[in-house]
Amino acid sequence: TDLHPLDILSEVVPAGQLAHGMRVFKVQGVRGFQLAASQPRALVFPASRLFIHCDRFPEEFSIIVTLRVLSVPAKRNEYVFTLMAEESPSVLVGLRYAPNKLHFLFWSQEHAGSWQTRITFPNVSLSDNQWHTLVLAVSGQSFSLTVDCSISKDVVAETPFPASLSVKRASFYLGNRRRRKGMFTGLLRQLVLLPGADATPQICTTMNFRVATLSVPTVLQDFPVKPASNEVPKYPYETDTKVTLGSRPPCTKQEKAQFWFNASQRGLYLCNGSTWISMLEVSQRLDYVEEYQNLVTNSETMGVEVFTIPKVGLFAATANRYTPPGSAIYKWTDGKFVPYQNIPTYQAQSWKYFTIGKKIFLAVANFEQNDRGQEFSVIYKWSHRKEKFITYQRITTHSARDWEAFVIEGEAFLAVVNHREGNNHNIDSVIYRWNPRTGLFETNQTIPTSGAYDWEFFTIGPYSFLAVANTFNGTSTKIYSHIYIWLSGSFQLFQSILTSGAADWEVFHIGNRVFLAVANSHSYDSGMPAPSNFYAINSSIYELNITAQMFVKFQDLLTYSALDWEFFSVGDDSFLVVANSFDGFTFSVNSIIYRWQGYEGFVAAHHLPTVGCRDWEAFQTAEGSYLLYSSAKEPLSKVLKLKTT
Repeated sequence: TDLHPLDILSEVVPAGQLAHGMRVFKVQGVRGFQLAASQPRALVFPASRLFIHCDRFPEEFSIIVTLRVLSVPAKRNEYVFTLMAEESPSVLVGLRYAPNKLHFLFWSQEHAGSWQTRITFPNVSLSDNQWHTLVLAVSGQSFSLTVDCSISKDVVAETPFPASLSVKRASFYLGNRRRRKGMFTGLLRQLVLLPGADATPQICTTMNFRVATLSVPTVLQDFPVKPASNEVPKYPYETDTKVTLGSRPPCTKQEKAQFWFNASQRGLYLCNGSTWISMLEVSQRLDYVEEYQNLVTNSETMGVEVFTIPKVGLFAATANRYTPPGSAIYKWTDGKFVPYQNIPTYQAQSWKYFTIGKKIFLAVANFEQNDRGQEFSVIYKWSHRKEKFITYQRITTHSARDWEAFVIEGEAFLAVVNHREGNNHNIDSVIYRWNPRTGLFETNQTIPTSGAYDWEFFTIGPYSFLAVANTFNGTSTKIYSHIYIWLSGSFQLFQSILTSGAADWEVFHIGNRVFLAVANSHSYDSGMPAPSNFYAINSSIYELNITAQMFVKFQDLLTYSALDWEFFSVGDDSFLVVANSFDGFTFSVNSIIYRWQGYEGFVAAHHLPTVGCRDWEAFQTAEGSYLLYSSAKEPLSKVLKLKTT
């Protein structure tokens, strides 16, 4: 444990001198080497530079790699590094990447002969244009791979790593195996050998797991002090920054660190991975909210989903109470939502839009049986030819309230909230897994729920979570809602929080802080005296405490049968809007926009008259920012425009 890390990458750039063809790129704020233009012989150094006092490779060790992999064609391998003897084409030690696989190679020698051993770690997806940090720990027959500090993948092999592997007259080759075939085409930031220890505890001490650092060459660290005006920076580097013109493009992890120039507003924006941040103009501030459009709906609306179909447009799907005429999809046309498609539904509660590859889906949660006495919810698929949604898969549900779609380790899932079966509220809700072979969702896991209303999926670092809002267990609304964490291929209980008729969870981030807000709808317990008002109760905001590894209460806000939270931002300001639906006397209740005020928490900023407010959706167009609310008590929803200064 007192052995020092051996920085393989730094040995290739002694005194900061880059080998011919090596280039330094800065991507997503992180610097790395590009090696593809170099000749293999330029990226080599003798092993004796690392193993000064002993010519044997360690028997137990860790290899730490931070890299950014480009898409690797099928049936192709790329080498991160190799250790090869001068007189032999065999790889003594090596690490190579293939699509969705990582191979660790080593040379085994016994009296009966010598052979190459390959340890394969399947389902390692790195080709997402993101930085990743890998820790490979080796000890005898045990091989363990940790990616971005997530759950380790462990392999016990028949052939142990050799106890005495000679490195005499051997050399390290960076990004290759002494030839151009299999050359590493991505970016490499860190390559460290740590003898005698599992490096995972040393690496996994930061929230930014993808670029966790043990040792990085000076060239890739923060720049030295600003040079004099007549000097050239010592370490020039390049970036892959691009500037997009035209209407607002998407801002996801793929576009992080890219710029968008809005010519009409003369604004330059930078994508931070989720939101376009203004770079040239004064940040907008929310001034007031004005009524923009009265959206007449087929009937009362229980939920609304706003989504964008690439190259087609912006849409809103309303989950309407009655059939006929069912629910409707509206398209944003000339600055307004106009009817686009009607879909038969049965007391629809909510819609969920999601994609799997190039396939586009829209799932509805039906609360009641159809005309034939069948109870199921339906997944619709977008037809590019017909330019409308068509029925794709029916799934049996029980008074379904909500769908949640998410992806874990490259696999697509869809979770349904089953509210009750007959008068029994304590039933299973179901998580379905997409089967790419059959093209259907299949049952993957069931989770017991109590009159549940909502699922909320979110990720923190490498970990995936799923929170359920439990509403009623048959006798009381004062019950525990649960947060589950994905471990070893299934969701397991992480934390339970006491709620009161919970109807919605909303996760959001402010800076590096993670919050989770619950909408409490009413307080009822058959075994307790009735309160003065069932509906005027606190809804709560919880914050993740990293040290305690749990969510702790941050703030209580008085709400009136709250059914939904929606988080949104305007400029540098963050907001939460609550759907207040009933105060015990009337459905005409103000819903409130709360502004984030730092130390003060969320403070009421705008009071919006609503009628039986059920759901809020925030969205943006080239013309500005909007809020859409659905009414569960009248066939009229409203689009509100956020006026800024």
